[in-house]
Amino acid sequence: MGHTYDLDERRVAIPGPAGDLDGVLALPPGTTRPVGLVVFVHGDGPVDATSDGFYRPLWEAFARAGYASLSWSKPGVGASDGNWLDQSMHDRALEVGAALDWARRQDVIDPKRIGLWGASQAGWVLPEVAATRDDVRFVIAVAPAINWLRQGRFNLLAELDHDGASADERARAVAASDTTRRLLRAGATHAEYLAAHRGPEPMSAARWGFVSRNYTADATADLVALGVRDIPVLLVLGDEDRHVDVDETEATYRALLGDRVTVACFAGAAHSLARSWVEDDALRGIVTAVLAPRQVFVPGFLDAQRAFLAALP
Repeated sequence: MGHTYDLDERRVAIPGPAGDLDGVLALPPGTTRPVGLVVFVHGDGPVDATSDGFYRPLWEAFARAGYASLSWSKPGVGASDGNWLDQSMHDRALEVGAALDWARRQDVIDPKRIGLWGASQAGWVLPEVAATRDDVRFVIAVAPAINWLRQGRFNLLAELDHDGASADERARAVAASDTTRRLLRAGATHAEYLAAHRGPEPMSAARWGFVSRNYTADATADLVALGVRDIPVLLVLGDEDRHVDVDETEATYRALLGDRVTVACFAGAAHSLARSWVEDDALRGIVTAVLAPRQVFVPGFLDAQRAFLAALP
């Protein structure tokens, strides 16, 4: 069956900064000795421990390379305490640190073979954690951005181009975005934002607070610090990503990490590294995810990460 995975999944509770986190530890089946570990760092949104099952093909691939995977539902999602919308990117880094501390105490985990996997928004979390924790031995970064505001503008323009927006529609969208930026820089309240908002569905008060805390995020300084550490980094990108400027991301990672980074860029891949039609055709994507979940990703995506892990010391 497409939804049966060669894994030993265990529900775990991880003590986090804001309370317990409801997690899953996915081990290679028949594990009898300590194995390496990949700690998952989510992208944006209310993501649960399995990302609605999206992570399981990854966990299975990593298990075949001899690595367990650890993931947890974001604060306020499922049985996890807290509220992810109350977090800054630094708060998220502290949360990952707490998970690393927990993992190092587990008998089935080899503390000398622990690394991070993260996607999208995790690009502002991974470098901070990896640069400041000696127990992080590798990083897999999937479609990370560099700068929050530049990423947002790139995404806006890419979606307008994809939708075939007219010049007037484009101008109105950019003007609305510029107004939001001005309000963020001014420290505006949610009420002030709502009064000035002229675009589509406005942000909720909780979302406005989240963006207000994080809109200045930029990975550059942490990537510089990470470059001092001699650990391997796999950067995974898709050439049809409309959320992240993959050219900027690749150039920045190469400039700051040098030969420590390996870049894998996949043709026909969307932001999630799913085949682009999976993101663009909702019904077809759902059917594929249910009946053949390993086929959601572009060919080579799982293999490249498994090979990266298998080649680690």
